[in-house]
Amino acid sequence: MYSVTRLVDVSDTEHDHVLGSVRAAAEATRARRQLVEPTLPGSRNGGDILVHLRFDSISQWLSAAGTFDASLEALSITRVNGAAYSGVPTRNGSDAGTVYRTLLLRVQPDTDPGTVARFEDELRSMPRYIPAIRAWQLNRVDDAIGTAQWTHVFEQEFSDVDGLMGPYLMHPIHWAVVDRWFDPECPDVIIRDRVCHSFCAMPRPVLS
Repeated sequence: MYSVTRLVDVSDTEHDHVLGSVRAAAEATRARRQLVEPTLPGSRNGGDILVHLRFDSISQWLSAAGTFDASLEALSITRVNGAAYSGVPTRNGSDAGTVYRTLLLRVQPDTDPGTVARFEDELRSMPRYIPAIRAWQLNRVDDAIGTAQWTHVFEQEFSDVDGLMGPYLMHPIHWAVVDRWFDPECPDVIIRDRVCHSFCAMPRPVLS
């Protein structure tokens, strides 16, 4: 599977118009899974509109990329962060989620490969401790756009907003283990750029 994420910042007066035009452009890609929704309060550097497209192959995306990306060039769109990447999601239980969340991050380029592998393993361990995560995927980025050269995308389907803001962000696996990679006061820090933490309502499954 091949996925494309776009976090779109847009002027308030044109929000609804842009949302409609991007939804139409997403549908025209014929992606297997399509999500184009306003971001929810609490997103940080996450744009006003979250777009996620999932294709069967990279060739399907490349055939649609030019037309779709042209839909994000309107003057009312002030910034776009995003990434393209391959990978297969993992289910975490049988229950469905209602919220999709994505995290774009950039690991420092001089980071030792072994350290990167440990960081990735700790992120992958989180769903074992947090049942509010109903599906998830962690991938390295093939193509990045925006304010940083994103290296990783960590995305989840959550039971609901409370599951994201409570059991996930407040869980000890998050603040006592994983957060050290992001903390500038910790010697283990490997992520110094501002991350994109974005989430939205999910009318239908994206990963599961």
